[in-house]
Amino acid sequence: MRIGELAKRTGVSERSLRYYEKQGLLTAERTLGGHRDYPDGAVDRVIRIQELFAAGLHSKKIVQLLPCMRDADGGPSEIATARLVNDLVEERERIDRMMADLVRSRDVLDEVIDAASDSRRQAVTHPEDRQPRALPGSGSGTGEAAISRS
Repeated sequence: MRIGELAKRTGVSERSLRYYEKQGLLTAERTLGGHRDYPDGAVDRVIRIQELFAAGLHSKKIVQLLPCMRDADGGPSEIATARLVNDLVEERERIDRMMADLVRSRDVLDEVIDAASDSRRQAVTHPEDRQPRALPGSGSGTGEAAISRS
């Protein structure tokens, strides 16, 4: 299949497919006219690549992992090694750390949102609690400006 068809079937841009090929993630034969010709299995391969990128792996790590994976079901191939398992465990731990960091960041953001919402509600629901500021030179004639609560 041509690059346009592969892009259509996978939802991945032609530019990304060319990048995958350049990185050694994907291979294509060339037609006599020089066009890329991908096998039907390329669809599964591209989907697997996308999943690995979404998991936070970079292309150099994916290049190492792909030969050890079956595209159709994502399971390990016969050449999967103990090192592959160790690498995958390390990647999973890295993702877990990133997720924990994101949860902490979200919690801090929630606190800020709550605090901002509370102060906004107080300002809107209790405008009578606000005292108008006195203009300089106005008031009781003592020359002191009234202090306002804000």
